[in-house]
Parts: sequence; C-alpha cells; structure tokens
Amino acid sequence: PVTAAPGPSAALAALTVSGLPSDRFLFAGFPPAAAQARRTWLTELAAIPATLILYESPNRVGEMLGDCVATFGGERQAAVCRELTKRFEETVRGTLGELAERFAGHPVKGEIVVLIDRPGTAKADESEVRAALVQALGRMKVKEAAALVADMFGLPKRDIYQMALGLRGEGEE
Repeated sequence: PVTAAPGPSAALAALTVSGLPSDRFLFAGFPPAAAQARRTWLTELAAIPATLILYESPNRVGEMLGDCVATFGGERQAAVCRELTKRFEETVRGTLGELAERFAGHPVKGEIVVLIDRPGTAKADESEVRAALVQALGRMKVKEAAALVADMFGLPKRDIYQMALGLRGEGEE
C-alpha cells in the first residue's frame, strides 16, 4: 500500500497512490452533472493518451463510472480514491467495469478522485496509421509526427518513423 502526505492537490495525491502511469496525465476537473453532457464530455477524453484525473460528487460517482464503461469500455484500468490523507482514506483499484459495479447504487461519502488509465493499444490497419501520419506530417517534423502516431496506435516508433520517411519521399517526387 502507498499513502501520500497531505498537500495542496488531491489530484496529485491520488495519482501517486493510484498505481496508474504518472508520466503523462490530464486533470480534467469535474464532469458535467447532466447525463448527456457528461457522456459527450467523456467521449472527448476517450482517446487522450494519458492517465485521466477527474473529480466527482460522491452522489454521482456510480453513475459517472457507468458512463465511463459505456464510453471507454469496461476493461480500462482505473482507481477511485476517497478521503485522501484523512482518517477514512480509501483507494479502490480495478477495471472500469468492476468499479462501476462496486459503486452502482452504493452512496459514498467524502471527496472523490477518479483516475482512468490511458487507452490500450489501438487496433489499426495500415491505412489508418498512414492517414494519421499524413495528417501529423502536415503540421509537425518527421520525428515528432512519428512519435505522436506511434503513441496513438501503440506501435514501435522506429517502424512509424520509417513509414514517415517513406511518405515524405513520396510527397517530394
């Protein structure tokens, strides 16, 4: 078990105890309270290649986790941190599906921070990768574009860099 010392930010304390990757994260704040607006908001966050940090009302955490399952899929790793650095501190880890089931219809108390792991490896065919690479090359240097697309699809950077060089060569002819 890992605990965090009290500090000015529940988001960073939660990130340290969550067990999720901390090299890249996005603090997204509170989701909208209205269900449809929340689903739209979550859809915008779905493909971000970073650990997502959300605050949520203890009254809506179960409903929000259900929307996360519908948006991100039930297999994505997540953590729900409650009452960090306080007497009844609790961190529950699991897949979004497991957490949604655990918190559905069970009211909780305290300050809630929900963390969601980055998307898994995207299954993409070569044409999708090529299209993303062409778009990235339009606004970035080859190395940056290759790194972005490799991260996006979970592919080796070297392979995507070689593809980018090939595309660049095709464009110059």
